Order: sequence, then structure tokens, then C-alpha cells
Amino acid sequence: MDIRDLRNCFGKFATGVTVVTWKGDNNQNHGITVNSFTSVSLDPPLVLVSIDKKAKAYERMNEKPFVINILAAGQEAVAWQFAGKEQQGLQIEWEDTECGPLIKGSLATIECSPWKEYEGGDHVLFVGEVQNYHYEEGNSLVFFQGKFLETNSIDNYVKK
Repeated sequence: MDIRDLRNCFGKFATGVTVVTWKGDNNQNHGITVNSFTSVSLDPPLVLVSIDKKAKAYERMNEKPFVINILAAGQEAVAWQFAGKEQQGLQIEWEDTECGPLIKGSLATIECSPWKEYEGGDHVLFVGEVQNYHYEEGNSLVFFQGKFLETNSIDNYVKK
């Protein structure tokens, strides 16, 4: 199977963009851009993020509480920063919570305690139990066909 072509197929599914954040052992804020995020259950409230086993985040966030920051339109630089592409001059505004640091300005945040982890091929599926959440009205940052878009621009993209 052609992995690159399979990835292109997966790219036909538009996803939201999240940055998963946590406090490291050194009390520093850490994060990773993730578009593999889904709600799992309402009772108990569970969410899932999928992290590549080769990513540094895989071992760093193991068994730690974490925050899922659903990025708002205009936060593409934040997505790139936590995808490993340093954005010169970008200032991240943080707010500490019981489950870890959240990124101010996110469209929504979901604070989680670790619930279970599952092997998923070359990824690990981290399931978190929702402890708290917050959301705002606004447009979202999305990922579609290898590009970042904003929900207010999707109509223009589709019409091209």
C-alpha cells in the first residue's frame, strides 16, 4: 500500500486543529499539534488524541493530565509552532489549570486527567477523562488536503 497516497486519502476528511498541552517534569509547558482528536463518551466524559510513537510528546505526556486546545481562526502560527516549526516572534499566552496549561485565545479548551492508553500501530491513543471545559463563539482553524483553512473561508476554498 502506498502510504503517501493513503495519507492523501485521509486528507480528504477535514479536521479541526488542536494543540495538546501538559506540564513537563521540569514544570515547563509542553505541547504538540494534533488533528487526530475525537470525543469518545459523554458518560463518563472521555476524549481521545492520537500521538505518533516517534514524537517526543509520546513519552513526555505519558500518564500526565493534559489540555486539548481547539484552535480558533487566526491561530495558524500556534499550530505550526507546536508542529515543530518555530514561529519567530510568536508569543504564547498561557493560563495554568489543574490539568495543565491552556493556550489563551483558543476557541475551546478541554481539560483532561489520564484515563487509558491504547496501542494503535505506530501511534498511541491517549484517552482522557474530561474534568473541565470552556468554549467561545467564533470561527475555527481546520486542516484539509494538507492546508490550514478557517471555517469562514471554506466556502471560498470549495468554490475555487
